[in-house]
Amino acid sequence: MVAEFTEVETGTSKRLRPELAAAIAEAKKAGATLVIAKLDRLARNVAFVSKLMETKVEFVAVDMPTANRLTIHIIAAMAEHEAEMISARTKAALRAAKARGTLLGSANPKIRQHAVPGLARAAVASTARADQRADDLVPLVDGIRRAGATTLQSIADALNARGIPTARGGQWHPTTVKNALDRAA
Repeated sequence: MVAEFTEVETGTSKRLRPELAAAIAEAKKAGATLVIAKLDRLARNVAFVSKLMETKVEFVAVDMPTANRLTIHIIAAMAEHEAEMISARTKAALRAAKARGTLLGSANPKIRQHAVPGLARAAVASTARADQRADDLVPLVDGIRRAGATTLQSIADALNARGIPTARGGQWHPTTVKNALDRAA
C-alpha cells in the first residue's frame, strides 16, 4: 500500500472530489492501482466514472474485484439511476408532508426554538472572533506602514510575505486588508 485516502463527499457529485483527486495523483505518481472499497460509492454518475477511466489509472473495487470496464459502466449507470430515484422519492415525501400541513425546516416551531437561538449565538461568536482578529491585525499593519508600505496592495504583499494567513487561511488581497481594517476601525 502506497497511501490511504478517505473521501467524505457524496458520490453523486459530478466534480472530482478532493480526496479522490489526491488518490488518483498518488496512484499516477507511484504507478499503483487505485483500490476502492465499494464501486457504487465511488460515483453515482456514469460520466464521472468514464472520466476516471480516462485518467489511465488502474483501479479495482474490493466489492467487485473481477469487474471489467463494461461491468463498471453498467453498475455506475444503475447507481446513477438509484440516486435519481432516491431524490425523487425524498422530494415526493416532502411535498406530501407539506400538503398534509407539516411544517418543515425552520418553519417548524420545534426546530426553530432550538435552531434560531443556536444560530444567533454562533453569529455573535463569529462576529467576536472576526473583530478580535481585525484588532490583532492593526499593530501588524502599523508596523508594515512604518516600514514604507503605503497602499493596500503593498500591505497585502507584506502580510503574505510574513506568512500571515487571512481569517479563512487564504492569501491577503487589497480588499481583504481594507475589510479587516474597516472592521477594526
